[in-house]
Amino acid sequence: MSTRKTISRLVTLGGLCTAVALAATGCGAGGPAPTSGSGSSTVNVLVEAGGHAELTGVAQQCKKDTGLDVNFVELPYDGMFNRLSSEFSSGNVSFDVAALDSVWLPSFKDAVQPIDELFTDEAKKDIFPALVKEANVDGHFIGMPAWTNAEIILYRKDLFEDAKNKADFKAKYGYELAAPTTWKQYQDISEFFTKDGMYGTDVKGAVETEWLAHVLQAGSPMVLDANNNVVIDNAAHKEALDFYVSLTKSAPPGAAQVDWAAAQNLFNQGKTAMTRFWAHAYRQIPKDSPVAGKVGAAAMIGGSAGVAGVPGPWYLSVPKATKNADAAKKFIKCAYDHNSMGVESSLGLASRISAFEKYQNQPGYESFKPLIETLNGKATATRPATAKWQQIVDTVLVPLLQKAVAGGDSATLLADAKKQIQDLLK
Repeated sequence: MSTRKTISRLVTLGGLCTAVALAATGCGAGGPAPTSGSGSSTVNVLVEAGGHAELTGVAQQCKKDTGLDVNFVELPYDGMFNRLSSEFSSGNVSFDVAALDSVWLPSFKDAVQPIDELFTDEAKKDIFPALVKEANVDGHFIGMPAWTNAEIILYRKDLFEDAKNKADFKAKYGYELAAPTTWKQYQDISEFFTKDGMYGTDVKGAVETEWLAHVLQAGSPMVLDANNNVVIDNAAHKEALDFYVSLTKSAPPGAAQVDWAAAQNLFNQGKTAMTRFWAHAYRQIPKDSPVAGKVGAAAMIGGSAGVAGVPGPWYLSVPKATKNADAAKKFIKCAYDHNSMGVESSLGLASRISAFEKYQNQPGYESFKPLIETLNGKATATRPATAKWQQIVDTVLVPLLQKAVAGGDSATLLADAKKQIQDLLK
């Protein structure tokens, strides 16, 4: 299973839902939706599992505001991509709006129509800069972000506030124990808490996102530069990889196989003192978890280029082949206007800055301020705009990481990866 599919199935965003939460939403079989006629007051919306939950309240509000009826067609991640590919290729679509994973935009850019009129100056100011940039393909906006996420730092407040831990840490490292604001502090804290059957952090060798965030923090674009040149063997990628691998000494064994689900379970079971994880997971810690009520949240740490994360947005797009474009755009405008309603869903996310700010000071939403800071980070950037990205992840980046955390030579691995990616892009 690909990294992105794993994230989607556990997470449903590009930022993770637990397996239990996903099972609760249910993955509909997604049979053919009724085709909308010209000027229909019914909008067919194709969504992946978590997207239905995010948009249900919006649909109800849109009905009140505009009279539009919304029919959701819900598919699992693989099934949705296949359905999109098939219908876009045929030129005969059964949906008016599609929720697209950000990594699909390059693949489907020619099958969806511009929605530039929705991206007013006011709207763009309320959308995170990296998402505004990603939504603009070949000079036109082709998707309105519906929800997004990024990794932040979750840590055990009870351990950090323990008097003995504080005294012992200061005696050993010479400064106060607190949520880390530098990667040196993160290393020290990870080392300090690796004892007595606990580990300071995790290292996720089975997913690429954290390493790529470090690459951005070190000042390089991820894997490909703006001209589609492969830069994975540059100094920033090596620096980021070497740092990431260095944390394995303070992480549970078997890092090569640790993915999002494993890392989330380790933290929720009290086995790690810190984790870098998708922000929405803060609110999804089970009530019976030994860490429930004991977790703090902090923004992603910056490197020489500043704070950087890799967002996981989904976009609402309108297919060129729909005969119901006006109603489709009306629904997308509703989704933008009422974006904060997604925060109350099981996934609990939004895409507008103001939507997150609306909740950031409320109890239970302590992860939102760090998330806003991370998404607004000056080096935060979305994944490279290439239709081959998922293939690059599955066949090159994840195997590279797995070999690196198992002791492989980083320079050799990066050089080999460059050749592989160049071959894929030919």
